[in-house]
Amino acid sequence: MSVAQVFEKLEKNFNPDAAAGQDLIFQFDIEDDKVYHLAIKDRTCALVEGPSDDPSVTLIMNSETLQGIVSGETDGMQAFMSGQLRAEGDMMLATKLGELFDMG
Repeated sequence: MSVAQVFEKLEKNFNPDAAAGQDLIFQFDIEDDKVYHLAIKDRTCALVEGPSDDPSVTLIMNSETLQGIVSGETDGMQAFMSGQLRAEGDMMLATKLGELFDMG
């Protein structure tokens, strides 16, 4: 599965109820691919290729880690603790991804 396909799957699994009243930008810096960001704004989710001017949090990982997290095979917190995943910005927002998207 390509990185673009992983993000498409993530976008399809978006939970609009969890995003009510939210205004967040999750940026994904995929080390062996491109930068993407997901703009979450009050029950909507937009996937954009390229960096955001003002991300709420940036998650840095390789495509294998991304695929594992989205498929549910890799625990995001475990990936963070083992150094496979790095975060810049509001790290607590990274924990909201599981609420906003149905992983696995």
